[in-house]
Amino acid sequence: MRTTKGRTVASGNGTNGGGTLLLGTTKGAFLARPRDGGGEGDGGWELDGPHFPGEEVYAMAYDDRGGRSRLWAAPHSPFWGTTLRFSDDFGASWSGKAERSVRFPEDSGLSLKRVWQIQPGSAREPDVIRLGVEPACLFISHDAGEEWEAVEGLLNHPHRERWVGGAGGLCLHTIVTDGEPGGRATIAISAAGAYRSDDGGATWAARNKGVRAEFLPDKHPEFGQCVHKIVHHPSNPGRLFLQNHWGLYRSDDWGDSWTDIANGVPSDFGFAMAMHPGDADTVYIVPLESDGFRCTPEAKLRVYRTRDGGASWEALTEGLPQRNAYETVLRDALDTLAPGQVFFGTRSGKVYASGDDGTTWGLVCEGLPPVVCVKACAAGRG
Repeated sequence: MRTTKGRTVASGNGTNGGGTLLLGTTKGAFLARPRDGGGEGDGGWELDGPHFPGEEVYAMAYDDRGGRSRLWAAPHSPFWGTTLRFSDDFGASWSGKAERSVRFPEDSGLSLKRVWQIQPGSAREPDVIRLGVEPACLFISHDAGEEWEAVEGLLNHPHRERWVGGAGGLCLHTIVTDGEPGGRATIAISAAGAYRSDDGGATWAARNKGVRAEFLPDKHPEFGQCVHKIVHHPSNPGRLFLQNHWGLYRSDDWGDSWTDIANGVPSDFGFAMAMHPGDADTVYIVPLESDGFRCTPEAKLRVYRTRDGGASWEALTEGLPQRNAYETVLRDALDTLAPGQVFFGTRSGKVYASGDDGTTWGLVCEGLPPVVCVKACAAGRG
């Protein structure tokens, strides 16, 4: 395994305070850790990788439930397809390609193209893990990833034959649950929209009222919206925030209805959205100019933050380039970690971090392949 060193984050912003960044790119996965334990003003970040060199890694996760300390990754090879891999020693070794295979039932006529999301369940369901995959479906494991099964209610949904994939494919990329075993869940599919189950996944109903589909003749269909991301805070699970393919929205009734909250942003188009770990009113986004020019507006790299549930937004720019920054941040390349850390990666291979709720930023590393996934976990080395 090759190890490289990341650039130093500017001292004083507290961004290198501990934990590990899981970075998925189009050419492998990397782990970024604060050097020398992460003290203030230390040597910056240490970059470990690439893991799965040459393979696309759109989904990564960390599972610390039930005494585990397990990394998950879903590398995709153009030759061998998609595999689901895990490491119990923070990347020193990984499970084999043949283990933890995820397969559609033979009679479905579907085959796995890519895993877009790996979501360990809540502490109340310590052995549950969910996967969002392409073609759009939800897989679930009840034994910490030993066996997987497709959720029948989505696999055989009557809308399926009319779902149309977005530019990235027909992908289920977002999973939001209330944390209760057999409880409520919302998923997002590009480009089918948001669906919710109130019975543990047995049945699913479209929940897109108020969300527009700008690219369709009917701008407000029952389904067919290209939802890019949905987030929520466990302390207020009925409130959801949604970044659409054109449109920023909030729901206070688990998606029964949506309200436009694009107030004071340069564009309501974008992919990335992340919830503050400790504040149910604070959300982060990175707007892009348009679906025709998917770069930051005015060539300024700005993260936008709301602290009042979407009533207003403010641009966060300190430490970020504000000239000639034609950057793109994708849907899973923005994440947060308590108490006030925020991280994101760009398609140009840069990773930025903030330790003060996004007020100031520093560069973690640059020169990576295009970054498509950023996940932050509090754990350090295995």
